[in-house]
Amino acid sequence: MPDKYYVYLKTKAHDEDGAFLNTIPLLVESVSITTSKSVPSIPIPLSGLITGESLTAALDLGMASKSISLQGVIVGATRIYRNTHNDSTKDVYMTPHEVAQLLHSAVDSTGLAKNQSISELVILMPSNVDETYTSRSGAGQYNESSFVDIPFTYRARGESLQLDNALIPFPLDFPENANSSGLKGFLRSFNCSFEGQTLEISFGLEFEVAVIVP
Repeated sequence: MPDKYYVYLKTKAHDEDGAFLNTIPLLVESVSITTSKSVPSIPIPLSGLITGESLTAALDLGMASKSISLQGVIVGATRIYRNTHNDSTKDVYMTPHEVAQLLHSAVDSTGLAKNQSISELVILMPSNVDETYTSRSGAGQYNESSFVDIPFTYRARGESLQLDNALIPFPLDFPENANSSGLKGFLRSFNCSFEGQTLEISFGLEFEVAVIVP
């Protein structure tokens, strides 16, 4: 079992209890992130007669679809922490097949099942520049030993109306450390293969970033 995981799925029951409670750690070999901007556009009639070049008018309303594809393997002795009905904690080690079953069940569940439904994806990445554009290695330095892991995010650096958030009055917080919030959304699909030659299970999943109701 790996000493450290860098990708986690969190259930709706997870709050700020740390990185492990009500989470599913995944050993991921590749991450594919797709961001597609939605911009209404319309060609301008006769613009080519005036400028010699046809023009298109577009209205950027800040709309985009965001999806993440993961490929990896589920290994034995995956440690799972779960809350129980009486607020105690269960600490168990699952087989790869049990983890795969757990994820298939999560995709099949409703958002109302907070202990079952997946609502957050955390992909830890190394960071040398913090939320205020300050180098963790020191000014003008790049030292890998000074890096910290933070979740991949679509949020921008800076306080309200500052840095990348200029003209943005109510920005969401940029992650500061590994315990910061990841990507909120839902698990759209999960697939896996049971092989007779190994206990490890290869898998693929699709996660879509969204605001979930309920």
